[in-house]
Amino acid sequence: MEHSALYRKYRPEAFDEIIGQEHIVAALEGALNQGKLAHAYLFSGSRGTGKTTTARIIARGLGTTPSDLYEIDAASNRGIDNIRELRENVGTLPFDSKYKVYIIDEVHMLTKEAFNALLKTLEEPPSHVIFILATTELEKVPETIISRCQTFAFKKPSEKILRTLIEKTAKKEKVSLGAGAAELIALLAGGSFRDALGMLQKVISAAGTKIEVEDVEKITGAPSATIVRDLIQAIAAGNLADALIVMEKSRAGNLSSKMLLDLVLHSFRRILLLKVAPVLAKGELEGLSDEEQAFILRLSKEQSAYLSSQSLLCLLDAVSQQRYAAIDELPLELALIKILSKE
Repeated sequence: MEHSALYRKYRPEAFDEIIGQEHIVAALEGALNQGKLAHAYLFSGSRGTGKTTTARIIARGLGTTPSDLYEIDAASNRGIDNIRELRENVGTLPFDSKYKVYIIDEVHMLTKEAFNALLKTLEEPPSHVIFILATTELEKVPETIISRCQTFAFKKPSEKILRTLIEKTAKKEKVSLGAGAAELIALLAGGSFRDALGMLQKVISAAGTKIEVEDVEKITGAPSATIVRDLIQAIAAGNLADALIVMEKSRAGNLSSKMLLDLVLHSFRRILLLKVAPVLAKGELEGLSDEEQAFILRLSKEQSAYLSSQSLLCLLDAVSQQRYAAIDELPLELALIKILSKE
């Protein structure tokens, strides 16, 4: 495998290579083909969903050369002086392109004064300039800025999309993935293309060209499938003591409680879906190991009062609380007590 980062090596270079954002591609490609691009765009969405990549593809489609493409990180260039310098440069003509393209990443990091200065430029930009603003926190961008841009919300890719990307990338790198390996990496990536390929590269670097799900668990620090299944089995049986013992094993192994909760949520969701709609089995079990498929199918047929939507809601509450918890394991432990306590 080459030493270049996989997410850079396989970064999309054209609209038809972008996956999971078809609604955005259709609009932008159509505008580009008709020569009807807006003077300012605002791309929002979580990290690793392709905002900057799409911005670069627009610039490439306009024929903008590297000398006329300006990428600015607003996290480190957030003051009014930085924007004033940008405003002065905007007025000059492109070096050797029809358009100058300014990509301002993490635009929500700009100061109030910087936003006000940028607003004046967005209101009356030169005809040879196109702005593309990108943010992971749209709520922090002033409405005055948003209203002067054509906005697009980038969606998080589904686990299936990420799993397909991981499998295709592994094949290109001549790497063999065992059952469940791509699925686990996709889950751990948290809806980020960049994180999925970064994690795949990390596993390849440590495990070589033949990767099993156990390798992914070991290298990423993810709880084993056995721990996840034991915890869900304890919930299904209504056994609080067993559930807390599983938590103690996870803590003793220095495993991530957040990862454990994420993996439990995904499996719990599948079990509930198959309980109410067995017809979904093919899609929901795709990519899982035979052992994992058998476990989910078995529990989906069990009559347990604890395998319920209320239990799933308790686990979801634990996710929101985990961000602020002083003790990593506490939100999940409290959720288990709430679900299984006899009090």
